[in-house]
Amino acid sequence: MIMNWNCFDSQFEVLGKFSSEDVSSQNQVKVSVQRKIRQSIAEEYPGLEPVLDDLLPKKVRLIVAKCQNHLNLILVNSVPLFFNVRDGPYMSTLRLLHRYQNIMKKLQVDRGAIKFVLSGANIMCPGLTSPGGALDGEVEAETPVAIMAEGKQHALAIGFTKMSAKDIRSDSNEHRLGTTAVPANHVKAWN
Repeated sequence: MIMNWNCFDSQFEVLGKFSSEDVSSQNQVKVSVQRKIRQSIAEEYPGLEPVLDDLLPKKVRLIVAKCQNHLNLILVNSVPLFFNVRDGPYMSTLRLLHRYQNIMKKLQVDRGAIKFVLSGANIMCPGLTSPGGALDGEVEAETPVAIMAEGKQHALAIGFTKMSAKDIRSDSNEHRLGTTAVPANHVKAWN
């Protein structure tokens, strides 16, 4: 199936340089693969259960676009909804997260960290435990999370925890990496 990438040219840039030339292949997946993707997403995002049939209809075939650096985009009707790197967990796009705000656990940084997170900085433990920062107590290590900012309604980025919330709290005085982030302005399609 040939995909019309013109709909992406103006809005789709991963790390500022994503274009249709960066897509090495695009495949309409088999029903069994589609079922597996759908099941993985349902397990990772229990908050999506009521709308999962609308987002990932069983009758509409999913397209997986394979890109550079082992990035896989899950497209439904030419709209990117999820991505993963290699065979890692599926992460929501920011566009989807803004639409369904309660599908992921949340971490919050203070106002001073906003410009750094938007510039691509990872989040250290003190940035999550300082005044203005907040942690969802149930976050485990290696979990996709929404990175929120103090006083802001929408997520700045989608992150991937390197430590559990409990470990982040205990290491708050040490400068250890708590979360890696994919900022909103680095992936234009997710705004």
